[in-house]
Amino acid sequence: MKPRPSDIYPSRIVPIRAERTALLVIDAQNWVMDEASRQPRPEFYEDARNIVIPNLRRLIELCREKHLEVVYTVMENLTRDGRDRSLDYKLSNFFIPKGSWDAKVIDELAPGEDEMIIPKTSSSLLNSTNFEYLMRNIGIDTIIVSGFLTDQCCDHTIRDGADRGFHMIAVSDGCATDTRERHRAALNAFKGYCRTETTESLVEAIRRDNPR
Repeated sequence: MKPRPSDIYPSRIVPIRAERTALLVIDAQNWVMDEASRQPRPEFYEDARNIVIPNLRRLIELCREKHLEVVYTVMENLTRDGRDRSLDYKLSNFFIPKGSWDAKVIDELAPGEDEMIIPKTSSSLLNSTNFEYLMRNIGIDTIIVSGFLTDQCCDHTIRDGADRGFHMIAVSDGCATDTRERHRAALNAFKGYCRTETTESLVEAIRRDNPR
């Protein structure tokens, strides 16, 4: 059957409207960036500190200027003993106490006083939080995904968001994972679910689509 004109979508690239777009910063928290206590992964820490964090700071500042919603999610238990954690988090020995230093967003990307910080215990925050409900309440239909790790929480969130009817945008130099090879492989693996932009091209698009 020939598709109707209304069923044909020519591109994933649509205008980035400030009132309908959120920048999601995933797991940019002390526990992830605590190099002394975590497994050796030099490429991750080098790229996170020298590329990703400066890029995210730039995007966050622009989104605040243009009135795009900025939302943070962090890995954090809801209970003292972590019994609420997903089975995967338990098997992975992810235990991040509620209200702890480990659960806090890193100082370089500190949230504003009216920005949401959503604790999660799953790779995709769409599975263990009310993120979708909150975005629908605000009128958000486009999610810019950034943070850590590219091939885990970013990947899972992008795929889930696409299935739930959001326009998903990946920032290729706004996320990182343990190795650069894994990062490149992940970007290639989930590119069919999202629009992919660099920080520079995304900044240009946000400014172009929101001139005031």
